[in-house]
Amino acid sequence: MIITIAGMIGAGKSTVSRFLETKLKLKRYNMGELRRKMAAERGMTLAELNKLGEKERWADEEIDEYQKELGKKEDDFVIDGRLSWFFIPNSIKIFLTIDPKVGAERIFKEQRGKERGEKKWESAEEVEKANNERIESDIKRYQKLYKVNPYKIENYDIVIDTSEMTIEEMNNNVLEAVKKFID
Repeated sequence: MIITIAGMIGAGKSTVSRFLETKLKLKRYNMGELRRKMAAERGMTLAELNKLGEKERWADEEIDEYQKELGKKEDDFVIDGRLSWFFIPNSIKIFLTIDPKVGAERIFKEQRGKERGEKKWESAEEVEKANNERIESDIKRYQKLYKVNPYKIENYDIVIDTSEMTIEEMNNNVLEAVKKFID
């Protein structure tokens, strides 16, 4: 079983993928972590790498090829990535959605983004603006490269709105949806 998780920023993709890794005893891959590492190795932030990807194909293709090969060579894993569902079509495709303001609040409260090389967030509104820019960049890059929009829910088998959920509720709802999908 291969499970791909995509979704909105702050919706809980990494949290859910870690939960499924443990609960279902699956190997876990996180494409965001790989992209951040790739950016850091080049002395860039993830935002800068994403912007570069709007002009330079290699900025995305390295990770994209990695995912394609992973889907061909391995089984029994969970992968968190914007286009993992696209590169691994034989997967259970999950999309986590969230109200953009709620997602920005989550990121602001946790001060996430430091891992992307950003300075400390000053407000949730600042986070929401950065999230919107990132989404626009994602759509632009993936339309150009693959003619696909990773934010269209029609691409997924399971769609869950995590806006009003606790972490426990979110994890349990995703697990139940996966179980129903494979039964």
